[in-house]
Amino acid sequence: MTAPAPSQAASVESCAYPGADLEAAAHALRQTLVSEGFVAAERADTTARLLVRLAVRYGNDPFTPLEEARHELGVDREAFRQLLGLFGEVPELRTAVETGPAGKYWENTVLPLERRGVFDSALARRPVFPYSVGLYPGPTCMFRCHFCVRVTGARYDPSALEAGNEMFRSVIDEIPEGNPYAMYFSGGLEPLTNPGLGGLVHHAAGRGLRPTVYTNSFALTDRTLERQPGLWDLHAVRTSLYGLNDEEYEQTTGKRNAFRRVRDNLRRFQELRSERRSPVRLGFSYIVLPGRAGRLLDLVDFIAELNESGDDRPVDFINIREDYSGREDGRLPEAERTELMEALAAFEERVRARTPGLSVDYGYALHSLRAGANAELLRIRPHTMRPTAHPQVSVQVDLLGDVYLYREAGFPDLAGADRYIAGRVGPGTSLQQVVAEFVEKGGQVAAADGDEYFMDGFDQVVTARLNQLERDSADGWEDVRGFLR
Repeated sequence: MTAPAPSQAASVESCAYPGADLEAAAHALRQTLVSEGFVAAERADTTARLLVRLAVRYGNDPFTPLEEARHELGVDREAFRQLLGLFGEVPELRTAVETGPAGKYWENTVLPLERRGVFDSALARRPVFPYSVGLYPGPTCMFRCHFCVRVTGARYDPSALEAGNEMFRSVIDEIPEGNPYAMYFSGGLEPLTNPGLGGLVHHAAGRGLRPTVYTNSFALTDRTLERQPGLWDLHAVRTSLYGLNDEEYEQTTGKRNAFRRVRDNLRRFQELRSERRSPVRLGFSYIVLPGRAGRLLDLVDFIAELNESGDDRPVDFINIREDYSGREDGRLPEAERTELMEALAAFEERVRARTPGLSVDYGYALHSLRAGANAELLRIRPHTMRPTAHPQVSVQVDLLGDVYLYREAGFPDLAGADRYIAGRVGPGTSLQQVVAEFVEKGGQVAAADGDEYFMDGFDQVVTARLNQLERDSADGWEDVRGFLR
């Protein structure tokens, strides 16, 4: 097809953003529809406006069922099917959705899983090997974070380490080729408290995998790196930051002088990365807690100081997230929204000035907020949780071999979490067999109040997408379910 002029294309591609000139977008789209012979001139105005409205809807709310979108447009089923077909003929419209305020849902999660056919397997109840496998090797944790669901004092007996690490090796050996990022180390409890973690990393790397470890880096010491040289085979170390000074760390983790130890560990790790010319990536996860938006500038300064220790190896990435999970509607009050938007703008300016090579990922809601849209966290409730969960998409395996259906359920002694164990990997029982048995026998979990907290953001997005696809199929839109595929 003939591409529209650059200014016309831009007006269509940006139409999902708040304040966009929808008339200009519709006008540009009308010209394309007519010049390409997609619709007759007399129908082009109405058709273009409807297509722009579709882009706005799915660029801001990716989980809208198709039938709901059809009713919003006020068209019959045949006309709506034609609109869906036309939408797919104009690349600028797809771009508008994928790069819109809710674009991170599409870009980070929905479309990569669609391309792998993972959602289709979950809906069809096919017992395939999980797309993503989290190994939770930590027997304990040195922190007691106020937002963590871990039961105080809960840990795994050290006697479980040897058998547990052998079990983890067997899971690593099961992971199919073709998805090098299929496995990661996290928790649960702190992965670096497992003295065999380096050996597991080395084993995974030997199979062509590129694992990331999610850690608090309190134990990322010279001694740990010397005893576990396999840690240098990691693809990335992602450190969760719980503050930017000892006081903030103690308020969050309950441990005194924790920040300075983590900071010193990271400085040394930077030096060693540079000396070894190691390809291991280093990055951070940072949650913007209510009242701490202004600390984002200090966060940039902290990273810039670490870069000085790394010589030619600056910090690679940071993931910024929000924590307003206590809000009933998932939305920010206007004053806090304004404060956070201003803080993010200042943060971006400071990043450009002090850490220009830093890759920043704002996640789902903060990406929307930066676009000027209302930042509203996706809210899955017990009545919208799927009894069958989604083991074809993601599972987590703890030190005992228990296979958890949700990422925040894999903590020892956590009340109610055992209901979300699909089975146990062990001698004679593979992860593939656990998943297959759960799926083929129709395994289900009836959600109780509070069970939604066993799900992290990824689990919630996957659940919302599966619910949307299932609703579309039930409404007779099986062949075009999910809008973008």
